Amino acid sequence: MKYKYIAIEREYGSCGTQIGQELAKECGIPCYGREILEMISEKYHISVEQIEKYEEKATNSFLYSIALMGKIQSAEEDIWSREEKIYLEEQRLIKQLASEGPAVFVGRCASAALENQKNVLRVFIYADTDFRKENAIQKYGIAEKAVENVLKRYDRKRGSYYGANTGKNWKDWRNYDIILNSGKLGISGCVNTLKSLQ
Repeated sequence: MKYKYIAIEREYGSCGTQIGQELAKECGIPCYGREILEMISEKYHISVEQIEKYEEKATNSFLYSIALMGKIQSAEEDIWSREEKIYLEEQRLIKQLASEGPAVFVGRCASAALENQKNVLRVFIYADTDFRKENAIQKYGIAEKAVENVLKRYDRKRGSYYGANTGKNWKDWRNYDIILNSGKLGISGCVNTLKSLQ
């Protein structure tokens, strides 16, 4: 296996989660996305919804990122905010899961957690707006009149979370090894492309 770990970031409605799950199934390895939140929820007795609210508080401020990195270096956990503690726990959990063997990770800034690991394929999945709207309506039950705002909200949340915790731009192609258009390639096309790199 050329790549031991696959870290996927994705636009909302681009089917990135489904691509990650199907790729993991094809390769016979686990896929971790929302499962990471569920593990943290169980460990700390915090609802997944509350963790998601903490994540929404993340700011896309470079100063915030620098402050966070400084706190990580100082290891003064008592001065970290709840949001920072959740992020750090996610990162620790990703590293722990990676130590157990090959896996696909969806979201959660997994590429940052695995930056010191070898054999990591960093992937970004996107699609045109119409494709994403259709998926959001049909797969997630989003009302047609609200779908455009939902797409913007989730993309903004993901971009802010990624930026706040890595100091990088979520949509900067230089952060990734491969960028796939799921609207053009389809789910199976994306899965097959990533699998061919194994």
